[in-house]
Amino acid sequence: MQDAALEKSAAPKRAGSRGRARSAAGAAPVSADIAADVVPAVDGGAADGAEPAPAPQSRGSRRGKAAVPEAAVPEAAAGALVTDEAADADSGTAPEPETGETARRKSRRGRRGGRGRGHKNRAPEDMNGGEQPQGAAEGEASAPDASAGEEHARAASEEAVGAQEPAAGDGARGSGAGKKASAKKSREKSGAESKRMFISVLPGEQVEVALAENGILLEYYLDMLHQRKLKGNIYKGVIHNIDANLQAAFVNYGTGKNGFLQIDEVHPEYWQAPHEPAKGKKFPPIQKVLKAGQEVLVQVVKEPTGNKGAFLTTWLSLAGRFLVLTPGQEQIGVSRKVNDEEERARLREMMNGIDPGSGLGVIVRTVSAGTTKSTLKNDLQYLKRLWRDIRKKATEVAAPALVHQEPGLSERAVRDYLTDDVGEIWVDNEAEAENVRGMVSLLFPRKKDLVRLHGDPRQSMWDRFSLRRQLEQVYSREVILPSGGRLVFDQTEALMAVDINSGKISGKGNFEAMAFKTNMEAAEAIARHLRLRDIGGQVVIDFIEMRDKKHVLEVEKTLRQAMKNDRARHDVARMSSFGLLELVRQRMGSSALSITLEPCPACGGTGFRRNLEWQALQALRDLRARLQSSSAPTCVFETARELGLYLLNHKRDTLRDMEQLFGKCLEISIQP
Repeated sequence: MQDAALEKSAAPKRAGSRGRARSAAGAAPVSADIAADVVPAVDGGAADGAEPAPAPQSRGSRRGKAAVPEAAVPEAAAGALVTDEAADADSGTAPEPETGETARRKSRRGRRGGRGRGHKNRAPEDMNGGEQPQGAAEGEASAPDASAGEEHARAASEEAVGAQEPAAGDGARGSGAGKKASAKKSREKSGAESKRMFISVLPGEQVEVALAENGILLEYYLDMLHQRKLKGNIYKGVIHNIDANLQAAFVNYGTGKNGFLQIDEVHPEYWQAPHEPAKGKKFPPIQKVLKAGQEVLVQVVKEPTGNKGAFLTTWLSLAGRFLVLTPGQEQIGVSRKVNDEEERARLREMMNGIDPGSGLGVIVRTVSAGTTKSTLKNDLQYLKRLWRDIRKKATEVAAPALVHQEPGLSERAVRDYLTDDVGEIWVDNEAEAENVRGMVSLLFPRKKDLVRLHGDPRQSMWDRFSLRRQLEQVYSREVILPSGGRLVFDQTEALMAVDINSGKISGKGNFEAMAFKTNMEAAEAIARHLRLRDIGGQVVIDFIEMRDKKHVLEVEKTLRQAMKNDRARHDVARMSSFGLLELVRQRMGSSALSITLEPCPACGGTGFRRNLEWQALQALRDLRARLQSSSAPTCVFETARELGLYLLNHKRDTLRDMEQLFGKCLEISIQP
């Protein structure tokens, strides 16, 4: 309920929110997990401007460039000098001494990579003022050999640069452009290969999915089959009761606690009677349009957490690979995460020619960028068949009952998280690997070797790729930063508090530089751990105080940039003068922490307990009361091992005095 209230308070700030979508007459809204990711196609978007053509380049500028790469010059020059010396040695005569002018000309010719090639038909008198020493003649005769060496070196250089290099007329500029294109392609290739998806399966019990890039863990999901997640499931439920103060209904949908259904999550088709909301109000009073015992078809938006039941909606959505079908919402939208305006316009144009049908809406997902119209049609047909099956089953079963169940974690990961930049999928179970390979072949037919099997029983997949330590940090209260600083995460009932400590680097050098460096590292790490831990609600970050306002702005910019890759809706505020920064984030579902952790039985979840001295004093008080009230000659006191040993070692004299005072025997019984 608290999370829901938080989202409602933040709704006016987010474009495409559910409340805003439903304010338009006749326009049906979008479900909670899709609304913030959508821009309706009817908005039109920005006009797509044509990209300006590159300015023509003058022939004079191309002519002025050198056509020979610099890497080939030293090799060609060295070849010319060696040829001259070899010719002199073969003739058996020592070369005549050269004049200063001749030596300078030869040196200049060698540095220019065989200048004689372009002047080999010129008269010797033109080259040396009418005189031709023997060494000069022999050097001129060997010039073609130097030219051949130069050609070979240039060909090798061009081959190394790549086939994209322009012709020699563009000169050195073309060589540089070829190198940049080759380097860019190399970076793109290495980037694609560096992002991996990992699927670890314990058959019949547990599924883990992780996304990592360059060895850094980015996202982590866990599904324990004994408590399978409910988010996305569709149920036929019965309204148990209606709370007019909360303007919400509690729905029995057949699993655990009743779900929470707010008035703005109720589709008008479930209203018992037509009702016009009062002026200034978007929705009618829930007690006038719904009644207890009424059957509704609901979908789980948020998992139940703690004492709170699941958050439900009647605005259903069915996710496919490229599209999301929204029954009861006749609108076509494109995900706002598609940033390229040309691609947005192309997707809108394709969807305008596709009719989803009466009473159905469609949202184009982010992964649809670059796909074809036929692919979108096939995905839409699959979703429409799925919706027909759901409606048919809903009319046959008795409420409360499960009507549609979301696929398992591995199937959802391939459907939702597998993108073009993922170069490998590692699976540590052979049967699951075949299942994933079949799904991938439908999505990426050309990437047949995308799925790989980890079959080494000597080490786990997490140890093989050095992810074990990062996975353990997800469950840890403290996270160590690269420079030695520390992040401390403390969850309270109202918010998550993140404290940043300088740690080992405190007191070294300039304090302002230390604070800025630590805060920059913390901003990136916090954004990553918010995703890994799926922290929702309000988050307060206590940065190390910085005096320089430029540093403050840089840390805020780094945090916002790092949060851009977050799939959840979020809003980041400004840093206060005390170094505090607040943000709100949507909780995507049950995190690995909420599934695997439970309150400590010793401390009750507070993180603290009474020390042994206090426990021993309370035990002595209890013993004295027993000795006074009991007439038995022996008093047996049962306690835990830790407290029993503390009493026998530190309170032995007190126990002996109590025995003498009451004339009875004391026994400390340690429980196993």
